[in-house]
Amino acid sequence: MPNQIPHPLTPQDCLVAVMIAVSASDEKIRTSELVKIEDEVNNLPIFGNYDLDRMQTMSRTVLDLFEQEEGLDALFGLIRDNLPERLYETAYALACDVAAADGTLNEGELRLLEEIRYELDLDRLHAAAIERGARARHLTE
Repeated sequence: MPNQIPHPLTPQDCLVAVMIAVSASDEKIRTSELVKIEDEVNNLPIFGNYDLDRMQTMSRTVLDLFEQEEGLDALFGLIRDNLPERLYETAYALACDVAAADGTLNEGELRLLEEIRYELDLDRLHAAAIERGARARHLTE
């Protein structure tokens, strides 16, 4: 784990990390995805007391992990260790929103969403409902 994390991850750090991971999953971080992440952090109650400076630290951490061979496993380990189970569906919902932000879901994003469902042991029916909600929120016409 990179040494730049000054204290243990907060649940909010984990949620930000999941969103950044989805954005970076196709090796192209799009502006629409960054805007979506910033919008979620600025507007959702779960982030009410979140230190926005931590977003940059989390971005660096996720990108550093993605450069390592077992980085995705390490990321999921950090998330499982620091994100309360009651927020697993929240993490997946935020991931789906970021993936849908640019109007398309590419193969890298789909694979990572599948991995998130598996790693967080989300019920398939609940995940499908979350996915459908994200799709409905991001339709253009």
